[in-house]
Amino acid sequence: MKTAVGTAKTHSMALVFSDFKEITKARLALSVVFSSIAGYFLGATQIEWSAVLLLAFGGYCMVGASNAFNQVIEKDLDALMSRTRNRPIPSGRMTPSMALTIAVIMTLLGIVTLYILNPKTAMFGAISIFLYTSVYTPLKTKTPLAVFIGAFPGAIPFMLGWVAATNDFGIEPGTLFMIQFFWQFPHFWALAWMLDEDYKKAGFKMLPTGEKDKGTAVQIIMYTVWMIIISVIPVFGITGKLSLSIPGGIIVFLMGMVMLVFAFKLFEKRDNASARKLMLASVTYISLMQVVYVADKFI
Repeated sequence: MKTAVGTAKTHSMALVFSDFKEITKARLALSVVFSSIAGYFLGATQIEWSAVLLLAFGGYCMVGASNAFNQVIEKDLDALMSRTRNRPIPSGRMTPSMALTIAVIMTLLGIVTLYILNPKTAMFGAISIFLYTSVYTPLKTKTPLAVFIGAFPGAIPFMLGWVAATNDFGIEPGTLFMIQFFWQFPHFWALAWMLDEDYKKAGFKMLPTGEKDKGTAVQIIMYTVWMIIISVIPVFGITGKLSLSIPGGIIVFLMGMVMLVFAFKLFEKRDNASARKLMLASVTYISLMQVVYVADKFI
């Protein structure tokens, strides 16, 4: 009997942990933390591991809070879509009030933790939550421009790491911001292309033209080109302390060109398979680009 009770408790705890990961979108949050830490390494003159831990914890809290708020606000819409109807709130495994409590606690923890690093870091973290939950989320059913607004909080993490390391905002974190800002359009529109039918069930307007057409594909190509240009600008020595060697710049450029090839493939075929390949290429690009930047600094 004790064994059965113990097994039930273990199963229950596993389910609670699983729901917590889902309400905070753990995989997305961890990728954001990775971006922030990469930015910290680029900005730091000396690595302080206590600061890295604070940034990681605070960053996870801020992203997790944004995602939890988002799922509270969109609980009725999530119930309409195949990919989200089994989330903790629409499935009934978690009450909206519980999710809201998690979101508020994580917001407070995140802001306090980032404030310990420095006030500017906490300010940008708070701005990202506000824009994501109060501007981007409500606009998703109103206009495709929501993606443009959403790109602002989405571009903050890479920059946030630099600010955490330096307590300063200038050309360097601004450049990191712009790299991730332009990257988000081909990444997210490729994802939205794949999920367009599901998004339309909830009334979300995510593609720039509203359709999976040439116009959307052209915009994906244009933003990919801008992403490539911004990503290699540090090679020319005009971005302050943020620099990139010629070999590093060539690697980043070639990776961007691979992504551009997938963008042209989507323009040519305009199918979900091509969109998926572009989306996966974009995920690979952003992570490897950040690794190249960090390695280029320390090698």
